[in-house]
Amino acid sequence: MAGKDYYQILGIKRDAGEKEVKQAYRKLARKYHPDVNPGDKSAESRFKEINEAYEVLSDKEKRKKYDRYGDKWQYADQFEQAGYQTSPGGFGQGDFGRTGGAFHFEESDLGSIFDELFKGGYNRTYRSQPRPRRGQDIEHPVEVTLEEAYHGSTRILGIEATEPCSSCNGTGLIQGVPCSNCRGIGMVSRLKRIEVKIPRGVKDNSRVRVAGKGGQGNGGAASGDLYLVISVKPHSQFHRKDDNLYVDVGLPLTIAMLGGQVEVPTLKGKLELKVPPETQNGRTFRLAGQGMPQLGKSSYGDLFARASVVLPTNLSDKEKELFKQLRDLRQNR
Repeated sequence: MAGKDYYQILGIKRDAGEKEVKQAYRKLARKYHPDVNPGDKSAESRFKEINEAYEVLSDKEKRKKYDRYGDKWQYADQFEQAGYQTSPGGFGQGDFGRTGGAFHFEESDLGSIFDELFKGGYNRTYRSQPRPRRGQDIEHPVEVTLEEAYHGSTRILGIEATEPCSSCNGTGLIQGVPCSNCRGIGMVSRLKRIEVKIPRGVKDNSRVRVAGKGGQGNGGAASGDLYLVISVKPHSQFHRKDDNLYVDVGLPLTIAMLGGQVEVPTLKGKLELKVPPETQNGRTFRLAGQGMPQLGKSSYGDLFARASVVLPTNLSDKEKELFKQLRDLRQNR
């Protein structure tokens, strides 16, 4: 029974730091998520492996146990209580085989190991009283438009989460033998669909916490949380910087020279902007409170409208004559 190499699954080195683990997970989760690959069973299977690997490697204690016991890290406490780490007749790290850097048990080892570990009091204790374990926290990438970030939105998400296996009551064992439904892990993956709210004002890399919507807890422990990792799509018209918006506004030459009113687009409609005479190309006007809503607050950023003077084309003879007169007047000043 070859053990899974969680480092290989995430494509990272064994000494990878917390940041590298998280970056690798986000990249792979976006690539293989079921919503991105509808109907693709291989992608769904890969996504489950990625979540399983991240659940362990993102947790310092679990990762420490995994580095020592491989994919049987869940039994670390039982092994150590049974004295297998210190007893001369027991087995230590050297008794585990290695496959691609991950530990594994041989089939012939499993029977004797688990018979020894779970006979008598051990078997009764761990089968009837699984240790409470809080559910897994889950990160889920969500892409929104700038309009959705402005107004707020909702999403129906397909979330891959782990929960205690019902067949073995989360113990990983049935009568001392590893449960076939969860491969002795005690947890199984489930795809659940939930509706979540995207609050107004979210930005790139905003993390929105949805309490209790992560993996189910074990032994009466609380469920984990779901964290939405937001990315905002670029907009064709507006440029965002923090909570402020920037937009170019076409300004006819006549209004630029003589002054007048011009329409400015905003994310909630158009506004009239009064332009003073002799407005230069590139001049920026600040429209207070017309930017993005500030996350978790009732206030807004500002909108900065940049004047982009539009020169007239297809001039008539009369218009050309008027421009000549203007040119002559300017030269003779």
